[in-house]
Amino acid sequence: MVERKIRVGAVSYLNTKPFIYGLENSPIKDDIELVLDYPSNLVGLLKKGEIDIGLVPVGALPQLGEYHIVSDYCIGTEGEVASVAVFSEVPMEEIEEVYLDYQSKTSVLLCQLLFEKHWKKPVKFISAEDEGYIDKIKGRTAGLIIGDRALMHRSKFPYIYDLGLGWKEMTGLPFVFAVWVSTENLLEDFITEFNDAISKGVLRIGDVKNEKSFSYDCQKYFKTNLSYPFNKLKKDGLDKFIKLISFKN
Repeated sequence: MVERKIRVGAVSYLNTKPFIYGLENSPIKDDIELVLDYPSNLVGLLKKGEIDIGLVPVGALPQLGEYHIVSDYCIGTEGEVASVAVFSEVPMEEIEEVYLDYQSKTSVLLCQLLFEKHWKKPVKFISAEDEGYIDKIKGRTAGLIIGDRALMHRSKFPYIYDLGLGWKEMTGLPFVFAVWVSTENLLEDFITEFNDAISKGVLRIGDVKNEKSFSYDCQKYFKTNLSYPFNKLKKDGLDKFIKLISFKN
């Protein structure tokens, strides 16, 4: 038993349901306080010390200074991820500007990298400030949409450029969107218990329930599009991405 509850920040997207299921259905549930938010907000909470562990978008890792990856699991993909994509009414060669989703810095950086180095298409990027940007995706204006909203909009646009697939085509590596991170050392016993809980959720994906209604097959999303183990290939993919964005900045 820990002396106080460890504050754990997770993303309130469908892709984290297995993690949350594991945390809520393991003994560790009595030792943690779960905080749900979208990715970019979790970074701020972790930096301010308002959470102890966060499921942090990897594009924000360089700004954390000292950090510790505390789990053998991540939000990753071996190819097509389905929930992080550029949506458009026109093919790639006709796109002139792209709205960038405000909820995740990682996806924004990946999107910019792919336009520059993979699709080799110069475009004007526009930073979105709220949900209203999705209604502006029309004509030669495309938009990056992430998370559950991306799954909801898949049937509305004739052209979908998947960022996980683009990365795999460009590098041959899987992509990691988020990892479990602390900025201070945590007790080894707690980390082991935390990892066991996350593992339980991943292994029992078939038991995970989704309250939202998607036209997209959620079990396909969990089992095919997403890949949770933080293995060597994913670590290689993460290292490559960090180097690319460090060079870019």
